[in-house]
Amino acid sequence: MTRPDGLSAYIAVTAAYWAFMLTDGALRMLVLLHFHTLGFSPVQLAYLFVLYEIAGVITNLSAGWIAARFGLTSTLYAGLGLQVLALLALARLDPGWAMGLSVAYVMVVQGASGVAKDLAKMSSKSAVKLLAPKEAGGLFRWVAWLTGSKNAVKGLGFLLGAALLAVAGFVPAVLGMAAVLAVILVAVLIGMPRGLPTGRKDARIREVFSRNRNVNWLSAARVFLFGARDVWFVVGIPVYFYAVLSDGSEAGNRAAFFTIGSFMAVWIILYGGVQAWAPRLLRAASRPQAEIVREARRWVGGLTAIVAALAVTVAAAGDPAPWLTVTLIAGLLAFGAVFAVNSSLHSYLILAFTEDKRVTMDVGFYYMANATGRLLGTVLSGASYQLAGLAGCLGTAATMAALSWICAGGLARGGTAAAARQG
Repeated sequence: MTRPDGLSAYIAVTAAYWAFMLTDGALRMLVLLHFHTLGFSPVQLAYLFVLYEIAGVITNLSAGWIAARFGLTSTLYAGLGLQVLALLALARLDPGWAMGLSVAYVMVVQGASGVAKDLAKMSSKSAVKLLAPKEAGGLFRWVAWLTGSKNAVKGLGFLLGAALLAVAGFVPAVLGMAAVLAVILVAVLIGMPRGLPTGRKDARIREVFSRNRNVNWLSAARVFLFGARDVWFVVGIPVYFYAVLSDGSEAGNRAAFFTIGSFMAVWIILYGGVQAWAPRLLRAASRPQAEIVREARRWVGGLTAIVAALAVTVAAAGDPAPWLTVTLIAGLLAFGAVFAVNSSLHSYLILAFTEDKRVTMDVGFYYMANATGRLLGTVLSGASYQLAGLAGCLGTAATMAALSWICAGGLARGGTAAAARQG
């Protein structure tokens, strides 16, 4: 079936998603580093992102039905608009407020940002299923490019957030991002081409829960995959690097901000680049889907080995040392590359396993699992770092990666639509 508006709609959705993820990455780094310098503990820093992830769990369950009922463009516009409002609200934070009030306020604003992120993500990923060509691995290529480029842009956002905090300060940075995103929202509202469904009146909310065996096992694997990343990524590594790099002075803080932001940016950009390259790495265009399903388990096994080795190394090293910092950087970049292939496989398989009429429902359910993993990782990141330091974060990550490997083993080996519906 030819879709003359498909490519132009895909480009518009991708551009809007890029703009959103640039501000999302910058906002995460701004909040983390700004409140760390204000004296927030690792657990308090984790709390700032907890409602963000809880909002993602709830949003994804409902967003699939909302998109099916009212159309994909409506949820995309809502996500962009809500992010603008969240940025404006964060700029109103008063430094004179008590610590408890500040934590509660930022948690609520971050929760709104989490709703916005998942509305935009679900809309963009679902659009790929409907717009991508069906032959010669077209679906894997399109979803890998969208996901990989999005993460590269989010990596730039990490660097942008750290740079804006060091150069402009917290409030000007947040207001500037809100203004830019508002302009992009207006441009998308005016210029969005046709090609996306407008919704169906008979969509029922109970449809969000999948009866597809492969969707359910893949979603379970996704929970632990993203938990394995965020358990060290959200709090552990930024706080550890800050302790190693900063001497507590203003100049030392500024240098640490740039270094931490640069590392996080490089990690995310590498992650995004490998995601986009994954179809070629896996030779997806010439392989049957059953082989790609088996790859999902093999690659998460490699991920488990990497993070377990890092946990043992940090525990054995004891105190921070230059060689340990270099080892961590190299090891976490390797983790990022292998994690990217895993993530790209999952992003392709969820679209391959679902049907066009259920795409927003299954994608919403899958990203609910994604948000659950991020929530679990976020909570454990602050708690494990406070209780056992970076070695505790990495050891927890290894356990969660192993659980993802177990869940990936439940995917139907045949990989066909019929096999996926069994069970």
